[in-house]
Amino acid sequence: MEKKTRDRILQLVISLIVCQFAGFIGSVFTTPAIPTWYVSLNKPSFTPANWLFSPVWITLFVLMGISAFLVWNKGLDDKRVKTALSIFAVQLILNILWSAVFFGFRSPLAGLIEIAILWMAILLTTLNFFKVSKTAGLLLLPYILWVSFATVLNFFIWRLNS
Repeated sequence: MEKKTRDRILQLVISLIVCQFAGFIGSVFTTPAIPTWYVSLNKPSFTPANWLFSPVWITLFVLMGISAFLVWNKGLDDKRVKTALSIFAVQLILNILWSAVFFGFRSPLAGLIEIAILWMAILLTTLNFFKVSKTAGLLLLPYILWVSFATVLNFFIWRLNS
């Protein structure tokens, strides 16, 4: 296997691991709160079953990892790539932060404020990824759709419990 191919495989693996690790960190806040605090909340009728969240997020983090890889693969010497990946890193941190705020601090209101900021960061990431790779941008569309749904869900949880 030639060096360029090995380097690309390594980039893909790193991209996937970083995104899954972000999901793991978020789960540290989420998992203990689900059977205790979260189950006690009033939730809207459209709330998905608890078991659905894990496979959805694992899938979304895989798509994010592939998307980041496609952008990174264009070369870090490109200013658009650096900008896009920097914004991506910020939204990944905001993603983790939402879990800490909503589940860790048990605050639907703070979670709602944070997820609105996260949504804007995802939109910026998606727009910047589209500038570098159309496929990378398209791979983020399920993510922003899910976070849009999660924002609505977060809003109703806040309203039903305040």
